[in-house]
Amino acid sequence: MKSDLEKLLNELNSIDFFQKDELCVIGCSTSEIKGSRIGSNGSIDIAQTIYNCLLNIHNETGVHFVFQGCEHINRAITIEREIFDPYLMTEVSVVPQKNAGGSLSTYAYNHMKDPIVVEFIKVDKGIDIGQTLIGMHIKHVAVPISIESKTVGEAIVTVARSRPKLIGGERAKY
Repeated sequence: MKSDLEKLLNELNSIDFFQKDELCVIGCSTSEIKGSRIGSNGSIDIAQTIYNCLLNIHNETGVHFVFQGCEHINRAITIEREIFDPYLMTEVSVVPQKNAGGSLSTYAYNHMKDPIVVEFIKVDKGIDIGQTLIGMHIKHVAVPISIESKTVGEAIVTVARSRPKLIGGERAKY
């Protein structure tokens, strides 16, 4: 699993996917990574491995990772307080738990410097490990990124970035 994740992150890093001060949402089912049905068999150990690999990428590139919880906390996002923007985000009162938030959000919350959870966020890009449906948190227009790394463990990986909307019709120039 760790080698799959490192391969994925190295591939994305090689195409300059990670940019300083951008936000990247991570959706992750540790159950799916293990080959189980989403939400059925979470693993804090797998979450720790993923978090530490992402922390290395953050330290190397300056990208900020934010972590989507599961449906039991309405896919709320765990973030560092320092990136909280009260004009764009609403803090909520919940602490992710392994069975209500997911293993990765729980691990992130317990290991960030000053974590908070926000209801909703719009970010430039995201990585979805295990079909957790991160699209609601990516800015319009979401564009899938074609990658060679298709899985982490047994989980399907989908990567997307956003681009500005094209507006103005046939006479507009882009």
